[in-house]
Amino acid sequence: MMPDLGKYASEVLGAYAVSLVLIFALVWLSIARARKIRAALDKIEERQKRG
Repeated sequence: MMPDLGKYASEVLGAYAVSLVLIFALVWLSIARARKIRAALDKIEERQKRG
């Protein structure tokens, strides 16, 4: 079920593709940063428990 995009189909589909890539990149970067921060916080908590 694809709408008729006419002569601008390649531009519209390209814009969708770029948008999806950017959204996935932002999600991936957010998850990676959250994991890095979680590991740093766990390390700090472990040091506080020992100290």
